[in-house]
Amino acid sequence: MNPHEASRTAEYAAAFRALETVRRPAKARLFEDPFAAAFLGPEILRYVRLAAMPILGGLVRSHVEWKSAGAMSSGIARTRLIDDWLREALHEGLRRVVLLGAGYDCRAQRLPELADRRVVEIDHPATQAAKKERLQAILGALPGNVTYLPADLTKQNLEDVWNHDGAQLNSASHVSNGWSTVQPCSIAGPSGDEPVFVLWEGVTHYLGEAAVDATLRALSRLCPPGSRLAFTYLHRGLLDGSLSFKRAQVARDRVAQGGEPWIWGMDPARLPEYLAERGFQLRKDLGADEYRALYWDAAARRLQGFGFYHVAMAGVKEVQRRVA
Repeated sequence: MNPHEASRTAEYAAAFRALETVRRPAKARLFEDPFAAAFLGPEILRYVRLAAMPILGGLVRSHVEWKSAGAMSSGIARTRLIDDWLREALHEGLRRVVLLGAGYDCRAQRLPELADRRVVEIDHPATQAAKKERLQAILGALPGNVTYLPADLTKQNLEDVWNHDGAQLNSASHVSNGWSTVQPCSIAGPSGDEPVFVLWEGVTHYLGEAAVDATLRALSRLCPPGSRLAFTYLHRGLLDGSLSFKRAQVARDRVAQGGEPWIWGMDPARLPEYLAERGFQLRKDLGADEYRALYWDAAARRLQGFGFYHVAMAGVKEVQRRVA
């Protein structure tokens, strides 16, 4: 990724959400994201406008699904799955949410359940600046319950960002929302012990092994017991060639041409042990074929591609918080 440019993959993810938002009939939509189209360039936006037309919509979505090698349906179903996991956590009392590598994710704006919750977005400075500029143009002002922390985690330590001096945080909304502007560990509440829902979506496969390992170990130290981590990852078999997935090479070539190649993956059978070694307990792990079937039933069988893409949920092991 060019350090001075917003992420291209963040735009593609927003495009899939925008396409779902104009799906007809409305009752068939898995979610709506009225903000997604604001992050699209002219070429991609034309697809969305065509998809909104009653006659052309199905044809456009079929074309994009084929061209993206299954990424569109995977991304749409994954978004709904994570929405459901997040709503479940909020219903159970979690009040603080961290979007790690937030991209153009607008859950803080589109999910009413987050209106009175504290949301912290940590992302690359270029992508985050573009997002803030466009949201401000739409809303008139940035949302008061969201804190934006620019960070390049390939160069910066996550713990330093997490425990950042609040005097330098974005926005003047912290006092009005009950947050001290100088309180360290404020992501997990004033005392640092409030459970947090961390979403790390669409990031791990662009990182090296050392970066993934360091981030997970840092999160297990920073997040209090009861916290949850939802994250995505690729099946390692795709990267080492030990397994074959439908249209996988098309997908790999496309992201590599965009300058953001896939680097890291994990064997799902190894994931529980891998997470346990880093202070987490695996709760759920679904591949694309599984989570598409959750929402589209039999129709999901006609959707092929991206079978290597996984979404997992893990909880912080309490003992880890006592380890220096």
